[in-house]
Formats: sequence, structure tokens, C-alpha cells
Amino acid sequence: MPIKIPDSLPAKEVLTNENIFVMDESQAFHQDIRPLRIAILNLMPTKETTEEQILRLLANTPLQVEFVLLHPGSHTSKNTSAEHLNQFYKTFEEIKHLRFDGMIITGAPVEQFDYEDVTYWKEIQEIFDWTESHVTSTMHICWAAQAGLYHHFGIPKASLPQKCFGVFTHTVNIPNTKLLRGFDELFLAPHSRHTEVAKADVEKVEELDVLSESDEAGVYIVATRDGRQIFVAGHPEYDPLSLKWEYDRDAAKGMDVPLPVNYFPKNDPSQTPRSTWRAHANLLFANWLNYYVYQETPYDIDAQVNKIQESQKEEYQI
Repeated sequence: MPIKIPDSLPAKEVLTNENIFVMDESQAFHQDIRPLRIAILNLMPTKETTEEQILRLLANTPLQVEFVLLHPGSHTSKNTSAEHLNQFYKTFEEIKHLRFDGMIITGAPVEQFDYEDVTYWKEIQEIFDWTESHVTSTMHICWAAQAGLYHHFGIPKASLPQKCFGVFTHTVNIPNTKLLRGFDELFLAPHSRHTEVAKADVEKVEELDVLSESDEAGVYIVATRDGRQIFVAGHPEYDPLSLKWEYDRDAAKGMDVPLPVNYFPKNDPSQTPRSTWRAHANLLFANWLNYYVYQETPYDIDAQVNKIQESQKEEYQI
């Protein structure tokens, strides 16, 4: 099934040229099914690139998906035009009365700041709390994964002596988990971060499981046991040239940036890197959409949120 994309969103032409199955809104309207409603909170500075990366993965499933792009209302983007944001994005205030089948919260280039020093931290905290009653399952990526673990469970982050940067081998820690169904016992995924969460801290929280980790990159995927909160410490959504772009950017600034591990052929930055993680990235998102969103979400999600809110009121009164 396709993903519904507005005709004028630049990502539509890019994905169509890649032979990704997309559908305009008028065509999707005539299909007699309810598409999954996914909110995408895009915190990355290069928002159009991230749109393409996320939508590419959502489109590669047998489920019809419609999405809402969000950006922090308490932050002014320096790298995305106001015209693009006004045309394609909404703020949390505009959608917080709605319920969503799933939500994706992206990484952000603020990991070296204390959480409380991030300009939109209070807004992010409000969104984290809101997902517990208004979203069936939420996937947090990179910084959002660390921030979510900190907000929901008090798990701190720690600075790394050197940037975790490259493509690393990971293991499946818990056999038969639905999120990693179909995964090889060893698989690759990219990371790009200066901080980490410690496995020992995650294991102190009874509600959490470490589903995947890397000897070199540490904790990769953490999930609550009910599957409603997924935390992915890396960047499975990255395209083949994302790490190269980051390396070239930082090198041009004169920064002492290490070569991405296991990325450039023969460790030669002049050679074009290839994706070695795309299949597992697609499988991760497909499993999440199927087993944690589609199989769990009610058909009438708006009625369900009213039921949850009434239950919470009764619990509070007791």
C-alpha cells in the first residue's frame, strides 16, 4: 500500500523517481479503508531531507498511511524556510486535540546541551506526556530516544569520549520479539551522536527491555514491554550519503572529525559509500507499523481517546 503525500510536497517527486509507491490524497480518498494516522515531529535542521528519509520507510509497507508533519512551535527554524513550514507543517497546539495511531519523533542536533537548556524542552515534555494517552505507539529516534528515556524513566545520558559515528554491527538480544521479527542475528545500523545511555541504567527500569545493542555503539533499541514506547538510539532512517554529508560538513569547518566507522570503502572519503542497513531499516519500520500500531490501534481512534480520558478521570476521582 502507498503513503498519502500532498501533491506539492517536494518529497513526493523524489520518492516517485525512486519507484516508491506514493498516492495523492484524491486517489486515496476512493479506497474503502481507514489509513493509519501517523504524526511526525521533525526536529532535524534539514527538514526536507528528513521528510524523504522517514516517508521512504513508511511507504515500504502493505498499509496505507497518512501523516501530519509537526515542528516545535516554541523554536524558530534556521535551516527550513518559513514558506515550507507554513505550507506543510503544523504545531502541537494545532493537533493536540487529535489521536494518532503512531508517532515518530526524530533526532535533533542538541544532544550536547542539558535537556533543560534546549529551547523547546518544555514543549517536548508536554508532547511526551500527551503521547501516553493520544498515541498507540511512539518511535523515538536518536536524541529523541535519549530525551524520552530521561523524561519518562529518569534515565540520564552521558557524554562519550569520542563521537559514535559510523555503521556498527548489532545483535538481537531477545529472540522472537515482534519488533525485530525477521531480523538476522547480526545486522548493521548507522549512529551519529556524542552521548549515550548506559545499559545498566535501562536495566534498572522494570518496564523496559534492551532489544538490541552493539559491542561498539552500545544500546541501540529499547522498548516498553507494552510496545507503546520505542527508543532507537541510532539513525536507521539515514540514506547512504547522510554520514558523508555530516563528515564533509564538519571537516569543512576545520573540526577534528573521525572517519565514520565501517562506512567509506577502504576508509577512503573520496569513494562513494553504499547502504548496508537499508533492508533492516525497512523491516524495523514495517514491523513497528504492523505489530505495534496497526494490530493494536482501535478502528475508531477518536472514540478510544475519549474512553481513555474518562477512565483517567474516574481513576483520579477514586
